[in-house]
Amino acid sequence: MGLSRITMPPKIQLLAVLAFGVAMLLIENQIQRLDESRARLERTIARHEVAEVELRHGDDDGKREAPLAHEDDAVIIYNRVPKTASTSFTNIAYDLCGKNRFHVLHINTTKNNPVMSLQDQVRFVQNVSAWREMKPAFYHGHVAYLDFSKLLLRETKYGVTRKPMYINVVRDPIERLVSYYYFLRFGDDYRPGLRRRKQGDKKTFDECVSSGGSDCAPEKLWLQIPFFCGHHAECWNVGSRWALEQAKYNLLNEFLLVGVTEELEDFVMILEAALPRFFRGATELYRTGKKSHLRKTTEKKPPTKETTAKLQQSDIWKMENDFYEFALEHFQFVRAHAVREKNGELYVLAQSFFYEKIYPKAN
Repeated sequence: MGLSRITMPPKIQLLAVLAFGVAMLLIENQIQRLDESRARLERTIARHEVAEVELRHGDDDGKREAPLAHEDDAVIIYNRVPKTASTSFTNIAYDLCGKNRFHVLHINTTKNNPVMSLQDQVRFVQNVSAWREMKPAFYHGHVAYLDFSKLLLRETKYGVTRKPMYINVVRDPIERLVSYYYFLRFGDDYRPGLRRRKQGDKKTFDECVSSGGSDCAPEKLWLQIPFFCGHHAECWNVGSRWALEQAKYNLLNEFLLVGVTEELEDFVMILEAALPRFFRGATELYRTGKKSHLRKTTEKKPPTKETTAKLQQSDIWKMENDFYEFALEHFQFVRAHAVREKNGELYVLAQSFFYEKIYPKAN
């Protein structure tokens, strides 16, 4: 005799479904709370480590320790602009740090605020400069450019402190905004289970622009300029001509290299040639590794020509695009003098200078 099918009354079934739904919400809420607790713990540990550095190096007793070797006294700061393939590039550094013997440190700011308070600016500069145990170091985070020369207050007991080398990557401003818009709603394939701030909002980018939504307003394009401009108040004044010019100045004078998302492999190749202490093996890893295109925004839909044209009418887009084109032109100039293409493959140029007529002659 077969088993008889047990059926529940509709009310019981409804209660069961509701109970299951409530249970899932509670579990999701608990996961979020655990993530927040973990983040708070990481920040506490980081503050404790920084405090130890300040205590250890705060009192200069006049004794000088042997300086680090030149290549080991190096610090790179990658003040990454959101949604420019920054996670893909940063993971290359994480994969190489053990093999190439350097440290990678994430700059985690409260609520991802790219502007530090004045006291935090001083702390950060002193920590980065004095944290001998972490050198050579690769710092990365969504932080606006910070002028170290203005905040290096004194010579350390290890001698004169070197300024860090800044690097960054920029992206077509509309493509960057579209990617960020969908990222806030659907996340990406890096952490697909993480609940995003705008999750549940199904409105497309085109619909947002058509209805004049705040998340796709031209003001949201204003990001790459202030990230390069820095911590001056005027940098964050949307549409500031001074901020644009300052961003261009800093790109040329304060950044070792600024690449573009669309040509990321070339950026990696030039860095490996210029800074092998950090990036030896980076090009091969980018080409063959599983993380070369790690983070892809989910459900992203390209904007229509009408949407793009509407955004391009704004003065803010014109300024951000001006900066992007400026960065692209400079990167292509650097690339033209660093690499060549042969049979469809890029290769780095060999050293093109040498020394001669050296006097006085050695005996």
